[in-house]
Amino acid sequence: MFFSADLLDEFASLWFQAPMVMSSRMQDLAVSGINGSTGGPAEVGQMITEKLSAVVESVMAVNLAVVKEGMIAVTALATGTCAGMAGASDRVAVAALQPYGKRVRANVRRLSR
Repeated sequence: MFFSADLLDEFASLWFQAPMVMSSRMQDLAVSGINGSTGGPAEVGQMITEKLSAVVESVMAVNLAVVKEGMIAVTALATGTCAGMAGASDRVAVAALQPYGKRVRANVRRLSR
């Protein structure tokens, strides 16, 4: 089974960049705990907010992608062709992963400064 380039890109983003974000955040939390600064609780709040908004965005994107793929399937069935049906699962998976990948890439840029 071969995956689409978009799906591999999202997987690679999460696979390689998410651990960098996690380690950078843990380091920042440890430093703020030692210094007594207020940056730690703010970062924790931002992490929670990001996760919740990514979940909502992902669910909405998956629902939209499933409806689109259903319309493609109905059109293909009505016309007697299979055009456009290949890779439907990859497109739905990409729709599910994009909100997370977008946030991970933004965090890498923000935390690497």
